[in-house]
Amino acid sequence: MAEKKVTVASSVGLHARPASLFAQAAAKAGVPVQLTSAAGKSVNAASILGVLSLGIGHAEEVTLSADGEGAEAALDQLAELLNTDLDKE
Repeated sequence: MAEKKVTVASSVGLHARPASLFAQAAAKAGVPVQLTSAAGKSVNAASILGVLSLGIGHAEEVTLSADGEGAEAALDQLAELLNTDLDKE
């Protein structure tokens, strides 16, 4: 299983627009991706309600994990998204 730790760059964290953009990208990743908060709660990264339920704030470290062919590339793409302030785009 591939894992990647990422710090959330969006100024409001993973709420509203950033959470929606992230969940949509996770749904298109081609592999099931789990998002785990610093508190240790995990959700399906493709679920907008799951992502919102974590209450992830700005500069919080999260862990992305996926298993299967293409998992590393999918995590790299999603990590790049989280490293961008999605509120400014």
